[in-house]
Amino acid sequence: MTLARRQLLQFGLAAGATSTVGVAALGPQERMARLGARAVMGATQAVQTVEQSVLWPTRMLERRRAFLHNLHTGETLDAVYFENGRYVPDALAQAMRVLRDWRNGQEHVMDPRLFDVLHAIHAKLGASVPFQIISGYRSPETNAMMHARSPGVASNSQHMQGKASDIRLQGVELGDLHKAALSLDAGGVGLYPVSNFVHVDVATVRHWTGV
Repeated sequence: MTLARRQLLQFGLAAGATSTVGVAALGPQERMARLGARAVMGATQAVQTVEQSVLWPTRMLERRRAFLHNLHTGETLDAVYFENGRYVPDALAQAMRVLRDWRNGQEHVMDPRLFDVLHAIHAKLGASVPFQIISGYRSPETNAMMHARSPGVASNSQHMQGKASDIRLQGVELGDLHKAALSLDAGGVGLYPVSNFVHVDVATVRHWTGV
């Protein structure tokens, strides 16, 4: 059993099914050792509150799929991450890998509710293509660099907490993607029409427009 799987199991994520993924096996165990106690606590709290989710208060047996394509690394994930009322640790570990900080390779536990939001948006739009990932996890170093370059990047970005992703969908108008994300009322939603992406996170409900 890989270290990533053991960590996710410790968060209370019991395995539900074998996932189908389009990425290579996880790398060295020491990479996972970078995960901090705060990330562990955040993931644990997310799992403990999933039954109170505004998205699925009564749909705990629904199968949910993560379909992601990282534009920077070229990696694609197509995996069932939630099945039979449980998150699938292997799929979440693979998703963590795909959403890593592509600038330095650092990984961080991603809040499972983020994938619930993406799943709901995908279903609402009837999409059949993966989300194009512009940004997933950002290490503190990367976020500080981006914040120094642009005041539009928050110094305490939810990307650093594993709670956010910047996305677009091929063949879907950015305005339609934005409306679908807003309709969930499940966290932060930012529209960036010039940069051509929508930011979604699972922090407090709020919305804004950037560039």
